[in-house]
Amino acid sequence: MAERLRNKTALVTGSTSNIGQAIAEAFAAEGAHVVVSGRHQERGAQVVEGIRAAGGRADFLAADLDGSAEASRDLADRARATLGGRIDILVNNAGIYPAPGTTDTDEKTFDTVYGVNVKAPFFLTAAVAPAMAESGGGVVVNLGSWIARLAVPLGALYSSTKGAMETLTRAWAAEFGPMGVRVNAVSPGVILPPAPEGAEPHPGEIMMKGTPAGGVGTPDAIAHAVVWLASDEAAFVHGTVVDVDGGRTGVAVVAA
Repeated sequence: MAERLRNKTALVTGSTSNIGQAIAEAFAAEGAHVVVSGRHQERGAQVVEGIRAAGGRADFLAADLDGSAEASRDLADRARATLGGRIDILVNNAGIYPAPGTTDTDEKTFDTVYGVNVKAPFFLTAAVAPAMAESGGGVVVNLGSWIARLAVPLGALYSSTKGAMETLTRAWAAEFGPMGVRVNAVSPGVILPPAPEGAEPHPGEIMMKGTPAGGVGTPDAIAHAVVWLASDEAAFVHGTVVDVDGGRTGVAVVAA
């Protein structure tokens, strides 16, 4: 077990599966005490059990971050209590991905997606960052997305929320950085869990043809980047969006 996050405490939202789970597991492997958070009690318990079985420290807190300030403040308060009074690292990972076309998007869907993807992390950061500053500093890592800058059909609603999170990353770096709170983001590309042997190709794999990586990434790729941003190795990194996308947004894609 490495120790880059030794004696640190961390809250990772949406960490009962996929990218969030990989981040929580990586944090624990680096020595952090992690609060795993999400809506699914059973999955959360399984993630915590796995972390503890590997020798790490983790607890699960159920939370439905619907965008209300109350829900975000409640999770922040419970996480602080669970973690011994402080949160050193916040990862705003929770998000949802309905992808109707613009003309097919009703107001309820719009409000729900913005509530979960933008309002919830906004108010959670507001509840966490000042306390981080008072305790000597901390780190916030947001999750963006490659489609915030390289558009795909039917992605207008979701990609606009991720564009908002990347903008908030820079704004919060300016606001909280002087107080000792570093804020950065990771922009994942097409990320899929390892496929079982013999499984049919996922449609997302088509989007990665002709990229430098040549294929999709796994949740661990994102977790490694988040660990780095959360660690002292990235102490001079502020307001940056780190692309972890196999070169999809930064390199010309050559059609196969």
